[in-house]
Amino acid sequence: MTTHYLELNVQPDPETSAAQLLGALYGRLHIALVQQQRSDIGISFPHYSLNPRGVGNVLRLHSSESTLRSLMQEDWLKGMRDHVRMTDIKPVPEHAQHCTFRRKQFKTNAERMRRRRMKRKGETAGQATEAIPATIERKPNLPYVHLRSHSTAQPFCLFIERSTLQEKQEGGEFNRYGLSPDATVPWF
Repeated sequence: MTTHYLELNVQPDPETSAAQLLGALYGRLHIALVQQQRSDIGISFPHYSLNPRGVGNVLRLHSSESTLRSLMQEDWLKGMRDHVRMTDIKPVPEHAQHCTFRRKQFKTNAERMRRRRMKRKGETAGQATEAIPATIERKPNLPYVHLRSHSTAQPFCLFIERSTLQEKQEGGEFNRYGLSPDATVPWF
């Protein structure tokens, strides 16, 4: 259960935007969660907004007090400390509502999907085009964090969907990005 939280607020400078810093911070958190094999830390973005679309410059971590202390004892913020202001670990406000933050993937590039299909199935370009029409593409309308894959070094957008608010907390596990389709985090 998520009883405590702490906030990491990125501080942009003239050379680096808040979005770039948040992406770097979130990437480091992901690596820390993978290395520590954690599935008990959830995240939220207190400034999450659909209009204008964005996640803001604050990353909030949710878990038990002891779990957050354990995470923060590791030096996963190395190199980011000048760009991040961190709060103390605090208890979640008593009457907070709850919601989920989950990853949402979109089929955004028909040409890339065709190339992949041709490679996987040995099809010609014509066969792949017939199987994957251009109408399959969707324009994402969700906020995202721009990350870089640590396995392929390719940049990608991690689209994040927030659920509607609910009164009751739902338990469960979080993935290595601190996201879950089922487990809720406090929203305040």
